[in-house]
Amino acid sequence: MLKNIPKNLSPELIKVLMEMGHGDEIVIADGNYPAASNAKKLVRCDGLGVPELLESILKLLPMDTYQEYSIGLMKVAEGDPTIPVIWDDYKKIIKEAAVENEKIELITRQEFYDRGKEAYAIVATGEEAIYANILLKKGVVH
Repeated sequence: MLKNIPKNLSPELIKVLMEMGHGDEIVIADGNYPAASNAKKLVRCDGLGVPELLESILKLLPMDTYQEYSIGLMKVAEGDPTIPVIWDDYKKIIKEAAVENEKIELITRQEFYDRGKEAYAIVATGEEAIYANILLKKGVVH
């Protein structure tokens, strides 16, 4: 055991976060996301929700300040009446984490999937909310 590491972050996920370099992206995916079929590296966090993982990951992961956006959300598909209220939770978590770059980009579903396929890793969660996927771009530690 180590001190100051959030207990919901597995050794595998800590290793992935440490291996990532500046500009690498990681997707924290909801339960509907095709994580296993799209991941270069898949980290299973079944039973955990995206908000609790996001909060823990942001304690360790610096956000990219060299790009306009360091955070991406999957945009609601045109014609879909869903209002992803979970995004309000994300915005609160991001604000409280005082990340280096809190600008959020809305990414179309297909582009999000394409970026997920290129991401360093995809974290598969048991999150039941839809449009709960979030992409984080790693920055540098100064």
